[in-house]
Amino acid sequence: MPPGHLLRASLLGAFFLASPALAQTYPERPVKIVVPIGPGGSYDIVGRLLADQLAKRLGQNFFVENRTGAGTSVGTQSAATAPHDGYTLLVGGLSNIVFNAGLYKKLGYDPLVDFVPVALVYSFSYVLVGSKDLPLATPKEIVDAARKNPEGLKLANAGLGTGQHLAGAAFMKYTGTKLLEIPYKGTSAVYPDLLTGRVDLYFDSAAAALPYIKSGQAKGIATLTARRNRQAPDVPTMTESGVSGLEIESWIGLFAPARTPPEIIARLQKEIAAALPELKERFEAGGGDLMEIAPDRLKDFVKSEYDKWIKIIQEAGIQLD
Repeated sequence: MPPGHLLRASLLGAFFLASPALAQTYPERPVKIVVPIGPGGSYDIVGRLLADQLAKRLGQNFFVENRTGAGTSVGTQSAATAPHDGYTLLVGGLSNIVFNAGLYKKLGYDPLVDFVPVALVYSFSYVLVGSKDLPLATPKEIVDAARKNPEGLKLANAGLGTGQHLAGAAFMKYTGTKLLEIPYKGTSAVYPDLLTGRVDLYFDSAAAALPYIKSGQAKGIATLTARRNRQAPDVPTMTESGVSGLEIESWIGLFAPARTPPEIIARLQKEIAAALPELKERFEAGGGDLMEIAPDRLKDFVKSEYDKWIKIIQEAGIQLD
């Protein structure tokens, strides 16, 4: 065998011998999980649950860093440019992995190139929530009021480019209405104003919205799914309420910077899979559903969601820069 071939074979053999050792020793220091929105939203909830489970199972600190700005772009870009050594991970979902690619011409990262999916664990619906004192109870009443008085109703969102923002934009497109949009920095910043009536409406994840709906602090108007949420069976779907076609099922999971060693990805996948039974109970109690997608199907699933939503965003003409 030529010397060059011997060297390559030697290096390749050393890599495969080292790989199991790397997986066994990982992690040797704290691991950061970047959450690209503020505390309190579904990304944050999933990030903290995963951090807790991984810390217990791997015997090392996994901590959440909330990096907000430009919707979910600032935090996501920070993870994209982090060292690909397994010590910086990202909570990713429709907003930062899919929506942003259609919403921004100059995004600063390519979600399909710069990240690899580790696990998708959580799916959820969106709910249209209203201030409890809002004298409108159905989507039809909201549509009628908005058509009579464009921008007369105040619609909060969790930041430009977030799923909450896109849900509101889709609602206005489907219904031909114009609401006065007011962006906030994360879900936790919205609710003080929604609960006191300073804003009228908010599209939010079921996990974040249901506690306020169940307690009577806010009004559940409609869900954006084909079926009613089992945690709030009295809240009708948009289709039942006369707004057909407006359905958004979102998902969230853990991503790593591209070129993160595959043995580290496999170790994380193994530990997350072992934690799924406990996560299932927590997710369903919060109004969402557990996702279980085989590791070898993750990239294809993300790509199919990307293709679908980029087309929707383009057809809707939604652009943020």
